[in-house]
Amino acid sequence: MIGLQIPEIYWDDENAVSLLVEYFTRRRSSGDLFYSGAHFERLGGGGDAEHVADRFDSNDLLAITMLNVSLEPHGAINLLTDPDGHWARLLSLIPRDARLENPGSDALMEEGGPAWELWERLAGTKHYPGKPDGSGPVVAGKLLARKRPHLIPIYDIRIKQLFERPKVDHSFWAALSAALRVDNGAFHDQLIHLRGKAGIGEDIGVLRVFDVIAWMLQGRQAQVATN
Repeated sequence: MIGLQIPEIYWDDENAVSLLVEYFTRRRSSGDLFYSGAHFERLGGGGDAEHVADRFDSNDLLAITMLNVSLEPHGAINLLTDPDGHWARLLSLIPRDARLENPGSDALMEEGGPAWELWERLAGTKHYPGKPDGSGPVVAGKLLARKRPHLIPIYDIRIKQLFERPKVDHSFWAALSAALRVDNGAFHDQLIHLRGKAGIGEDIGVLRVFDVIAWMLQGRQAQVATN
């Protein structure tokens, strides 16, 4: 496993909090939130709400569009109708309260576990080539993050760039879980601390705090590079 090196931004309270506040509270002139992704985990009460936790619904499909990805129509129908029963079966095997920082969650995440299999079926790997139309590794990760926000971290190009991960990376989940547990959970506690200082609400999980800081920082750096 390739270890996760935590950038300094996560220990810089002032700048990290500024990124979180901008993302979750900045508004457009029309009054609505500037970043559509600020609605991702809250839309419809959340993808892990009890009445929808073990199935994909239309709110999940809409939520991922707020993170700039989407399924093709036939792929969306596949998730909603679950013709083979895989989505309900695997989601039901992943407890709603499972958390990445909890060692008891490792069996869910490791190869052969339900979260691993669900990701593979959505991503379309050699073991499960018949993925829903329009799905792929990034879409799969965002769908899982919507359904189990405390267990599955979002993984996209900005995360990959900031943390200098390899092109093919099957160890990110394990690397982040290790980072959240080391030193008696110091990094996990820091993410909670940043969330509290930003005042964005305890319903925003630590994995989303982790993701938003990285996404915003990479966005700012890219903007500076092009100016």
